Amino acid sequence: MLIEAEANSAPWSEQSFRNELTHSGGVFLVALLAGEVVGYGGMWLVIDEAHITTVAVATEHRRKGIARAIMVELLARAKRENVECSSLEVRAGNIAAIALYKALGYGEIAVRKGYYPDNREDAVVMWLYDLQQWAAS
Repeated sequence: MLIEAEANSAPWSEQSFRNELTHSGGVFLVALLAGEVVGYGGMWLVIDEAHITTVAVATEHRRKGIARAIMVELLARAKRENVECSSLEVRAGNIAAIALYKALGYGEIAVRKGYYPDNREDAVVMWLYDLQQWAAS
Protein backbone atom coordinates (compact mmCIF):
# COMPACT_ATOMS: atom_id res chain seq x y z
CA MET A 1 0.00 0.00 0.00
CA LEU A 2 2.95 2.33 0.62
CA ILE A 3 4.27 1.83 -2.91
CA GLU A 4 0.79 2.33 -4.32
CA ALA A 5 0.35 5.61 -2.45
CA GLU A 6 3.65 7.01 -3.71
CA ALA A 7 3.29 5.67 -7.26
CA ASN A 8 -0.27 6.70 -8.06
CA SER A 9 -2.15 9.95 -7.66
CA ALA A 10 -5.36 7.88 -7.49
CA PRO A 11 -4.14 4.86 -5.50
CA TRP A 12 -6.00 1.60 -5.34
CA SER A 13 -7.64 0.69 -2.06
CA GLU A 14 -6.63 -2.32 -0.01
CA GLN A 15 -9.88 -3.96 -1.17
CA SER A 16 -8.88 -3.40 -4.79
CA PHE A 17 -5.67 -5.33 -4.15
CA ARG A 18 -7.59 -8.10 -2.38
CA ASN A 19 -9.88 -8.31 -5.42
CA GLU A 20 -6.85 -8.65 -7.71
CA LEU A 21 -5.46 -11.48 -5.59
CA THR A 22 -8.71 -13.43 -5.79
CA HIS A 23 -9.61 -12.71 -9.44
CA SER A 24 -10.11 -16.06 -11.17
CA GLY A 25 -8.06 -15.07 -14.23
CA GLY A 26 -5.63 -12.90 -12.35
CA VAL A 27 -1.88 -13.13 -11.96
CA PHE A 28 -0.20 -10.88 -9.42
CA LEU A 29 3.56 -10.71 -8.89
CA VAL A 30 5.60 -9.08 -6.15
CA ALA A 31 9.26 -8.06 -6.57
CA LEU A 32 11.39 -8.59 -3.48
CA LEU A 33 14.83 -7.21 -2.70
CA ALA A 34 16.45 -8.50 0.49
CA GLY A 35 12.99 -9.51 1.72
CA GLU A 36 11.49 -6.06 1.08
CA VAL A 37 8.65 -5.52 -1.37
CA VAL A 38 10.01 -3.10 -3.98
CA GLY A 39 7.43 -3.50 -6.72
CA TYR A 40 4.46 -5.41 -8.05
CA GLY A 41 2.46 -6.04 -11.18
CA GLY A 42 -0.72 -7.76 -12.17
CA MET A 43 -2.70 -8.90 -15.17
CA TRP A 44 -5.96 -10.56 -16.06
CA LEU A 45 -6.00 -13.41 -18.54
CA VAL A 46 -9.25 -13.04 -20.48
CA ILE A 47 -9.78 -15.48 -23.33
CA ASP A 48 -6.79 -14.71 -25.62
CA GLU A 49 -5.68 -11.44 -23.99
CA ALA A 50 -3.40 -10.54 -21.09
CA HIS A 51 -4.62 -7.21 -19.77
CA ILE A 52 -1.98 -5.56 -17.58
CA THR A 53 -3.85 -4.04 -14.63
CA THR A 54 -1.03 -2.48 -12.64
CA VAL A 55 2.74 -2.13 -12.38
CA ALA A 56 4.49 -0.04 -9.74
CA VAL A 57 7.96 0.21 -8.22
CA ALA A 58 9.01 1.99 -5.03
CA THR A 59 10.50 5.40 -5.80
CA GLU A 60 13.97 4.57 -4.44
CA HIS A 61 14.15 1.43 -6.61
CA ARG A 62 13.09 2.92 -9.95
CA ARG A 63 15.36 2.89 -13.01
CA LYS A 64 16.90 -0.41 -11.90
CA GLY A 65 15.01 -2.71 -14.26
CA ILE A 66 12.45 -3.92 -11.73
CA ALA A 67 9.38 -2.83 -13.70
CA ARG A 68 10.86 -4.40 -16.81
CA ALA A 69 11.50 -7.67 -14.96
CA ILE A 70 7.91 -7.69 -13.70
CA MET A 71 6.55 -7.05 -17.19
CA VAL A 72 8.78 -9.71 -18.78
CA GLU A 73 7.60 -12.28 -16.24
CA LEU A 74 3.94 -11.33 -16.70
CA LEU A 75 4.24 -11.64 -20.47
CA ALA A 76 6.18 -14.91 -20.22
CA ARG A 77 3.45 -16.39 -18.04
CA ALA A 78 0.76 -15.18 -20.45
CA LYS A 79 2.68 -16.70 -23.36
CA ARG A 80 2.87 -20.05 -21.53
CA GLU A 81 -0.92 -19.90 -21.19
CA ASN A 82 -1.16 -19.56 -25.01
CA VAL A 83 -2.41 -15.99 -24.80
CA GLU A 84 -2.25 -14.18 -28.16
CA CYS A 85 -1.96 -10.50 -27.18
CA SER A 86 -1.62 -8.04 -24.32
CA SER A 87 -3.15 -4.64 -23.62
CA LEU A 88 -2.79 -1.88 -21.06
CA GLU A 89 -3.61 1.74 -20.36
CA VAL A 90 -0.96 4.17 -19.13
CA ARG A 91 -1.13 7.81 -18.14
CA ALA A 92 -0.20 9.97 -21.13
CA GLY A 93 2.30 11.84 -18.95
CA ASN A 94 4.11 8.71 -17.78
CA ILE A 95 6.88 8.95 -20.36
CA ALA A 96 9.13 6.39 -18.63
CA ALA A 97 6.40 3.73 -18.57
CA ILE A 98 5.44 4.38 -22.19
CA ALA A 99 9.10 4.00 -23.21
CA LEU A 100 9.34 0.71 -21.29
CA TYR A 101 6.21 -0.68 -22.91
CA LYS A 102 7.39 0.34 -26.37
CA ALA A 103 10.75 -1.34 -25.71
CA LEU A 104 8.83 -4.53 -24.87
CA GLY A 105 6.98 -4.39 -28.18
CA TYR A 106 3.76 -2.55 -27.34
CA GLY A 107 2.41 0.03 -29.74
CA GLU A 108 0.20 3.02 -29.03
CA ILE A 109 -3.19 2.44 -30.63
CA ALA A 110 -5.57 4.96 -29.04
CA VAL A 111 -6.04 7.68 -26.47
CA ARG A 112 -8.83 7.65 -23.91
CA LYS A 113 -9.56 11.29 -23.19
CA GLY A 114 -9.97 12.18 -19.50
CA TYR A 115 -9.63 8.52 -18.47
CA TYR A 116 -8.14 9.04 -15.00
CA PRO A 117 -10.70 10.35 -12.50
CA ASP A 118 -8.30 12.16 -10.18
CA ASN A 119 -7.09 14.73 -12.71
CA ARG A 120 -8.86 13.78 -15.99
CA GLU A 121 -5.50 12.89 -17.57
CA ASP A 122 -5.68 11.00 -20.83
CA ALA A 123 -4.73 7.33 -21.02
CA VAL A 124 -2.66 5.90 -23.85
CA VAL A 125 -4.00 2.50 -24.89
CA MET A 126 -1.20 0.14 -25.89
CA TRP A 127 -1.27 -3.34 -27.43
CA LEU A 128 1.27 -6.06 -27.96
CA TYR A 129 0.10 -8.37 -30.74
CA ASP A 130 1.31 -11.89 -31.56
CA LEU A 131 2.51 -12.65 -28.05
CA GLN A 132 3.33 -16.21 -29.10
CA GLN A 133 6.14 -14.81 -31.28
CA TRP A 134 7.28 -12.30 -28.64
CA ALA A 135 10.62 -12.58 -26.90
CA ALA A 136 12.13 -10.15 -24.40
CA SER A 137 15.01 -8.26 -25.95
